[in-house]
Amino acid sequence: MSLIDIKSLDLNELTDFVTENGFEKFRAKQIYQWLNKNVTSFDEMLNIPLKIKDFLKRSCYISVANIEKKLISRYDKTVKYLFSFNDGECVESVVMNYKHGYSICISTQVGCKMGCTFCATGKSGFSRSLTPSEMLNQIESAQKDLNIRISNIVLMGMGEPLDNFENVVKFLRLVSDDNGLNIGMRHITISTCGIVPKIYELAKLHFGITLSVSLHAPNDTVRQKTMPIAKRYSMDELLKACKDYFDITGRRVTFEYSMISGVNDFDRDAYELADRLADMNCHVNLIPVNTVDGTGYKKSSMERQQAFVNILGRKHIAATVRRTLGSDINASCGQLRRNHTNEGGK
Repeated sequence: MSLIDIKSLDLNELTDFVTENGFEKFRAKQIYQWLNKNVTSFDEMLNIPLKIKDFLKRSCYISVANIEKKLISRYDKTVKYLFSFNDGECVESVVMNYKHGYSICISTQVGCKMGCTFCATGKSGFSRSLTPSEMLNQIESAQKDLNIRISNIVLMGMGEPLDNFENVVKFLRLVSDDNGLNIGMRHITISTCGIVPKIYELAKLHFGITLSVSLHAPNDTVRQKTMPIAKRYSMDELLKACKDYFDITGRRVTFEYSMISGVNDFDRDAYELADRLADMNCHVNLIPVNTVDGTGYKKSSMERQQAFVNILGRKHIAATVRRTLGSDINASCGQLRRNHTNEGGK
């Protein structure tokens, strides 16, 4: 019999599990509270009787996120983690300090299937999707290590969140639970490369989270050169889904646009993008592309970035260039895990 990932159970599920096995109902909440204190063993649950602890040890396991590596930026104190899980697989997370509080960018998969050509994560291949508890553990381990309270979450690390839809939805319910970390849905952003049917499924849940869509091109021709998903869903389909997401949820969509020199950063690209987004309530986040070995891509010059922003602005499209954090520690996800793997890690 396989062990139960107890930390991926919500309080109702845990209550059913506890009572169905003959224990008092109130024990479920006690166990749930201990799990949300980031305990790593059942022995740490001080007010739980030995009989229940022994049962839990036989039937369940507590997932962990151990710190394998930790890098701190000299410039802005951004912290990058390489976490390992119970099976030895590793993912990356990044903690950023803003005026409004601490934000964490977490991973949702070990590796990624999407194959975007400018991304370091996909070059390491895909191993598996993360469980809800493994997503939670990234936040809790970072909070414990830094002795901080994280107030904002971005699902923009390794992996495609909407390719791990059920586990991500479960994570969202757990992380926003009053009895758990209690981080409100409006403080959470999900980034996707554009899996259209899942955008509609997410909208129907009315979670109130922010949707961030990796666009990176003004048309299908350019987009298909860098993003294989663009061959499955056209920009017309994707943008319609984004419009519908806003209509259903009332939440403005953010479009991520990596600025790649000589690929998608021409004036004509800015004008075409502006025309595409003319009737949408959205924001464009321009991102100087990260240097990744083997891609040959270079980030656009400061002049090109500013020209792009200016054109969008004149066309009444809200746009900003993302401030680069943790540049000295390669804070974009994927590269630390690749190095760890090459050094002999799993």
